[in-house]
Amino acid sequence: MSYIPFPPLSPEIFSIDIGGMTFALRWYALAYIVGLMAGVWLIRRALRSARLWDAVPMTEDQLDRLLTWVIAGVLIGGRLGYVLFYQPAHFAAHPELIIRVWEGGMSFHGGFLGVTIAGLIFAWREKIPALTVGDLFAMVAPIGLFLGRLSNFINAELWGRPTTMPWGVAFPGDEAQLCPGVVGICARHPSQLYEAALEGLLLGAIVLWAAWRGDWLRRPGRIMGTFIAGYGIARFVVEFFRQPDVQFITEGNPLGLAWQVGGYGLTQGQALSLPMIAAGLWFFARARHVQGSK
Repeated sequence: MSYIPFPPLSPEIFSIDIGGMTFALRWYALAYIVGLMAGVWLIRRALRSARLWDAVPMTEDQLDRLLTWVIAGVLIGGRLGYVLFYQPAHFAAHPELIIRVWEGGMSFHGGFLGVTIAGLIFAWREKIPALTVGDLFAMVAPIGLFLGRLSNFINAELWGRPTTMPWGVAFPGDEAQLCPGVVGICARHPSQLYEAALEGLLLGAIVLWAAWRGDWLRRPGRIMGTFIAGYGIARFVVEFFRQPDVQFITEGNPLGLAWQVGGYGLTQGQALSLPMIAAGLWFFARARHVQGSK
């Protein structure tokens, strides 16, 4: 069987020992930093382009304040989402581990909810249309998704199900190589790269075209709806190739279906994506209806 050996990559870019303590910069942390910086830069450019708007919705000072809210929403929502959606029993038994974000464990769906709540509060406080804030979030979110999924690959985490396809990757570690029925090296779908391509590159190209060429920023909610539905669809599809979290896999449920009836069901990621698809289509249809009535 042909496969691609995992490249010699380290989760840490560099580390420094100070006073007996080790401080490290990890690729995942850098993805968050670069994603936020790139997002702010792109939004700032959009706010300076009057041709994109009927009326520019916020000042650059407000954008700087919005960044603080976004960071809080991503970190708090992403961590609590992982705790509640994926390992509630574990963290209920060890609540002191919840704050250890640096040890890994973030949920996109939780981060999405956190940023949504933060954006709604910010829009209310600053008297800015909430749908416009949502469109700006949606315009730049694929940047962070792309970088985050590349970091997942570098970290050799969140790999896919076993595969015999020639582009399967032999990820390191006992868990990655524990594949029932597989003798020898176990190759897996590089599902992180699938997600980087769909959630980052493809979805990013669509929303950027919509904002800069499609004149969609004049129709509040349309870009946001496209992003929400697009992410939900991409994640739903990739879940067929992505290895589910270990707590959902049992002897009688090798596919790790979190919700099932009669042997058919959905993974936790698919179940969480369905409301996103429905909400995204609703926002898109609403924006289209408003456009048609003007």
